Amino acid sequence: MPTNRNALVRYKTIDKCLQNHYRLWTLEDLIDACSDALYEYEGILKGVSKRTVQADIQLMRSDKLGYNAPIIVVDRKYYTYEDKDYSITNIPLTDQDLGMLNETIEILKQFKGFSHFRELDGMVQKLEDHVYSQQTKQKPVIDFEKNESLKGLEFLDELYQAIVRKKVIKMTYQSFKARSANSFDFHPYLLKEFRNRWFVVGCKGKNDTVLNLALDRIIKVEESKSLYIERPDFNAKDYFKDTIGVSVSPNQEPEEIVLFVTHQHAPYVLTKPFHSSQEVIDKDHFGVTISFKVQHNFELEKDILGFGDGIKVIAPARLRRNIKDRLSGGLDLYNTDLNETGIAAAKKKLEHNGFAILNHVFTQREIRKIKKEINQYFQEHDDKKFGKRTLLKDIPKLKSLLWNKNISSIVKAIDAKAFLVKAIYFNKPSNENWYVTWHQDIPINVNQKVNLKGFTSWTKKGGINSVCPPEEISKNIFTLRIHLDETGYKNGPLKVIPGSHKKRFNDKEIQTITENSVPYTCEVSEGGVQLLKPLLLHSSAKSISQKNRRVIHLEFCSTNLPKPLKWLEKENF
Repeated sequence: MPTNRNALVRYKTIDKCLQNHYRLWTLEDLIDACSDALYEYEGILKGVSKRTVQADIQLMRSDKLGYNAPIIVVDRKYYTYEDKDYSITNIPLTDQDLGMLNETIEILKQFKGFSHFRELDGMVQKLEDHVYSQQTKQKPVIDFEKNESLKGLEFLDELYQAIVRKKVIKMTYQSFKARSANSFDFHPYLLKEFRNRWFVVGCKGKNDTVLNLALDRIIKVEESKSLYIERPDFNAKDYFKDTIGVSVSPNQEPEEIVLFVTHQHAPYVLTKPFHSSQEVIDKDHFGVTISFKVQHNFELEKDILGFGDGIKVIAPARLRRNIKDRLSGGLDLYNTDLNETGIAAAKKKLEHNGFAILNHVFTQREIRKIKKEINQYFQEHDDKKFGKRTLLKDIPKLKSLLWNKNISSIVKAIDAKAFLVKAIYFNKPSNENWYVTWHQDIPINVNQKVNLKGFTSWTKKGGINSVCPPEEISKNIFTLRIHLDETGYKNGPLKVIPGSHKKRFNDKEIQTITENSVPYTCEVSEGGVQLLKPLLLHSSAKSISQKNRRVIHLEFCSTNLPKPLKWLEKENF
């Protein structure tokens, strides 16, 4: 390997340039890049000569250094690697290199066991195993954790050099929560690895708090002209001592975490503690109770959740509540996993009985978000709280919340050509104990009058004098009712007469049918959906409980009406 440090910087710079196939590199470009690198890493102001870079390229092409770099010239002007996957960092070690590494390993092994060099143990084993596999041409006998697809590793060297040389960098960064990236000056102090992910610790300014930024969220790193701000009080050991992972809140005090670990999982927790402060405070035939003091952060919750049903949080209360909510949310994802068979069965029931019920269509988290948007709207507008006929027009945020994967699958299975024509919200609050008598719903276009052959308009609801749309229109209409509250027999659920959707009845026929039929009580869970066909006989009773019954009523149609009201297209959900 080259012994001249400046030459090594030039080789690495040329290699890095030629690996970038999104740019065409002239000889002058390579000269400028090498000059900039020598100034940045070695402080050399004098630029690199054309002859030096040409000699470097020839040397990299040759076998003298073991590179045999496939450098070619395109269009007699642009330099690139013929093999797009080539890099001088990927070349195999020579016998001389292996010999020198073996000597280095033997020296490092002498320090193993000393308290000041404990962190060398894993590194020496890894290096020894790599040299062994290279010499014997056999498979490695040690497999260390790695992630070949990990993003951001290309910034490690630049960040390391910035920390060592106390240089400010201009970073372009986009967190997982941010909608767009932003650029800022950053003063790096430490590189930290956790669970095979890399983070850089530093601050944006003199009075700003210390931040942990993930390398896989960095988009670009550039040199900054700002003066480097040192933090003499920053100590990595003290900074991370009260945390699991990398998420540190400077103003948050560590809490005592008490966990019960089942007998089956106890050995894993005892042999690999959550934290250095961990201790056993109780033990019996069922398991062990442990405690440790750390800050409550995301990594702590993730580690606890990793044991699934093997751990129960005893204290503190907030952590216990969070873990319960997360476990409940995970179970909710399985409960709301509708399959094609279930949806197909619901479609059949809708066609033959005029209604169908699908519970667990929305997760509890989704329902909470929907309720939050609705409640916020009514609070801000001081509006009547029993209903809203222009729901999605007034609360457009609901579009993406309502049209989840399950709703999309249900509507597509019933009628792939269906579009939404009506969205209504209504509520039966605890202080409004009204009821609805037996009737048939007639689809009504509430925003415009539609004149079609055979009838004048859909303007009347129920009663013998009402005008019903033609059969070819009615059969292509269905209602999807999303229940935001659990609807049982105590809070005025819908009662229906199965099969009554196939014909239009007059008032006398409705009375006869309902008095001589056993109605079906539709009990729907919170987050469940009820499907209804037009003309289905239904009613709702008074509530005997003090609960809300909030429902979102979505009406779909696939009939080719003249200019139908498609103010909410599918792609806009």
